[in-house]
Amino acid sequence: MGLRIGADVGGTFTDIVIELANGDYSSIKVLTTQTAPEVGILDGLGRIADQEGVSLADVEQIIHGTTLATNALIERRGAKTALVTTDGFRDVIETRTESRFEQYDLNIVLPAPLIQRADRHVVCERLNARGEELVPFDEIGARALIERIGEENYASVAVGFIHSYVNPVNEQRFRDLLLAEIPGIACSISSEVSPQMREFERFNTVCANAYVQPLMASYLVRLRDELAARGATCPLYLIHSGGGLMSVESAAACPVRLVESGPAGGAIFAADLAKRYGRDRVLSYDMGGTTAKIALIEDYTPATAKTFEIDRTARFKKGSGMPISIPVIEMIEIGAGGGSIASVDSLGQIRIGPHSAGSEPGPAAYGLGGQDATVTDANVELGRLHPDTFGAKDIDLSPALAAEALVRSVGDRLGLSAGDAARGVAEVVDENMTNAARVHAVENGKDLSGYSMIAFGGGGPLHASRLLDKLGLDELIVPPDAGVGSAVGFLRAPFAYEAVRSFYTTTTDFDVDGANRVLAELTDEAVAFVREGTDAEVVVERQVAMRYKGQGWEIPVRLGDAGSNGHVFDEMAAELLAAEFTKAYEEFFGRAIDHLAIEAVSWSVKVASVVAPPPAVELVAAGEPVATTIDSLPMFDPVTRGNADAVRVERTTMAPGSQIDGPAVIVESQTTTILASHHRAVMQTDGTLLVRRENA
Repeated sequence: MGLRIGADVGGTFTDIVIELANGDYSSIKVLTTQTAPEVGILDGLGRIADQEGVSLADVEQIIHGTTLATNALIERRGAKTALVTTDGFRDVIETRTESRFEQYDLNIVLPAPLIQRADRHVVCERLNARGEELVPFDEIGARALIERIGEENYASVAVGFIHSYVNPVNEQRFRDLLLAEIPGIACSISSEVSPQMREFERFNTVCANAYVQPLMASYLVRLRDELAARGATCPLYLIHSGGGLMSVESAAACPVRLVESGPAGGAIFAADLAKRYGRDRVLSYDMGGTTAKIALIEDYTPATAKTFEIDRTARFKKGSGMPISIPVIEMIEIGAGGGSIASVDSLGQIRIGPHSAGSEPGPAAYGLGGQDATVTDANVELGRLHPDTFGAKDIDLSPALAAEALVRSVGDRLGLSAGDAARGVAEVVDENMTNAARVHAVENGKDLSGYSMIAFGGGGPLHASRLLDKLGLDELIVPPDAGVGSAVGFLRAPFAYEAVRSFYTTTTDFDVDGANRVLAELTDEAVAFVREGTDAEVVVERQVAMRYKGQGWEIPVRLGDAGSNGHVFDEMAAELLAAEFTKAYEEFFGRAIDHLAIEAVSWSVKVASVVAPPPAVELVAAGEPVATTIDSLPMFDPVTRGNADAVRVERTTMAPGSQIDGPAVIVESQTTTILASHHRAVMQTDGTLLVRRENA
């Protein structure tokens, strides 16, 4: 493989990583250009090409991850969009479901629907749950509605009809009529975007896709053309929410798959490192400039889900956000990045986020006009970040501006010095992230005892050792290139796609032919997506969501080699499925339920290109303590609850076996690792820092 580039656009920084022909990585950080993200990417690409003395024409592959779709949904910056649905279901995306995330709160606040009622329209048609016609499709009414859509200048249309996941004929017919009358309009149909039961989630997902489709299609085409103009004529791929790669064309057609694009790369990066170190239970901790992301990795594979929420109105509360039903790497994301703004509430408590200073104007310490105190300002004041070692070359950190902002935003309200205000901000943000990790583990039925933590992102290693203590974990892994971990993860991701569809059957009356047909069609769909990028050998994983009759939600059951013909079902399929479901149910809930019928509801097939396993790393025992290369400085030690003389060490001077005992600050170009007095770090052969708690 020749040169490859990963480009991760975050809320504050755009990370560019180049994989050289010899397998080494080089990277650069530039501030994200919010109004035109491609500008930051192109700037970073030009800089790293000059830095490494290479030509963009020699690059064989560019892999891109972006938060643009997520930000457009949260900030409501999408296209003027119409929703067309079945008569009688106009208000589904506003009435939602009967579930309340806070049962006794009379003032419960939910996200406003993406599409207002005036932009929601209906067509007379109706299918039953088996896909059979109950009310014929009103073609005359549909044509009249299309004429109205043209008159009102909609840029995009979302189509969601009842039970279209079983039979898409009416959605497809409406789209054909629409495009024949208005050829240039964007159109998304739910039977293609999210062919799953539960109309609220399905309608909301197709609305989200239609809402961001014109924006994302324009951005991706613009980026591709600008890259070509600069000589980078290689393929451009996007990393999607499930952790695989997809083509620009597929991403432009289904941009909702990009909603968790960047964070997915981080989970892939952590899973790769977990395999190298043989750690089969890992907590992935990725803290950037705007948010922090926490994911669980078991058996070297990130946990996945078929539905997730964005724009939650209540922190950590399931059901308070906007549901998106697509395959996604499961993680919890909170507004606790370096740019998260610190404030004091009416009760005199320090609050962090969810608002961020982003890259424009950025934290006060950046000297770009920011006035609010942020987590980065606190880290500057605490001596954890230093102007001489900060990774963004365009930014000269100003400790004086950081101190002024901390006093202005926090200190004056609480009667604290800049240092005490900084300690308060750091402690609150660490507790917020710790609480998020606890909640995420509980929601997934996991006990974090025995887990290792992998920390990356520009802010991850700064806060990881404190989270290690708060969670009671014993081991922290800080890899090389941690500051740009997600972008490195892009370069380690396979070409992969997961196709999902609802298809109902039971183990007492199992539809063998129907199940085989659905699995075959899903496999063909997933393989077609993967083949857009590679002809490599692929691995196929199949899964079915099952439940007891009468239950409202399902659990995932891996199919494995069901039946004598590999994954093709035969007359023994019902018995085998029932046994697999019972085993999975016992693992989830401790005991199975006897004498209840079992239902299979939703089926999925994931196809991924085979990636060579990474080489295992043999651990190196601690050797001689490393000689400090920078004078010591006072640093707040949470163990002694006071300032301690911490050594500062350049990470690049450490050799395998080099040992550092805390308190210490290990500095590198794009992040900093903090050790308290009871932490010991040992450098490994691959440049990874292995940190353990000693006498804690």
